[in-house]
Amino acid sequence: MILLHFLSLLYAFFHLSLLVRASALTTAISANERLCFYADVDKTGEKIGFYFAVQSGGSFDIDFDIKDPNDKVILDGTRERQGDYVLTANTVGEYSFCFENDMSTLTEKLVDFDIMVETEPRREAPAKAGQVSDHTSALEESIFRLNGNLLNIKRTQKYFHTRENRGFSLVKSTQSRLFWYAVFESLGVIGMAVLQVYILQTFFTKTGRRYKV
Repeated sequence: MILLHFLSLLYAFFHLSLLVRASALTTAISANERLCFYADVDKTGEKIGFYFAVQSGGSFDIDFDIKDPNDKVILDGTRERQGDYVLTANTVGEYSFCFENDMSTLTEKLVDFDIMVETEPRREAPAKAGQVSDHTSALEESIFRLNGNLLNIKRTQKYFHTRENRGFSLVKSTQSRLFWYAVFESLGVIGMAVLQVYILQTFFTKTGRRYKV
């Protein structure tokens, strides 16, 4: 009985892994660049999960749009920092997920994103009444609850990962600004000292006009 439950658990996890096709990527988008990625949907009714977060660059924002196989925009956003969306595919074919960095003229953006295509699991009725035991049904419910909890943990990890990257980018930018401020301040102090020495030297060495009475 224990071996049967263990095998059922392994089968359920394997079944869930086959139902989801995902790709986690991190890409750099240059200024005035448009970059697109694609995912295939095999049948209507499949769920498409799309997550992205701008990790560094400028104000941590990006433009994006999602198009169906008929080149129709089904979702878009302007100057978005991050997003987590679930869509239902009504058309079979290739869906495009595009990022556009038109608002920046010099700044490169680093974007972390996931594209997931999944089919909701459906329970099929057993051939004979009582064929599926109560233990197996409870085990399946536990597996699906566990899968949902793991997805929530994954989203939380992505959120903190984004916060960490943005904080590091902000600290790095502040460090750079402080460094150049100190450099310009030092150059200004040196320039003022040289100018003061020159003025004093000119004041004491310059010969004035002599008037004979």
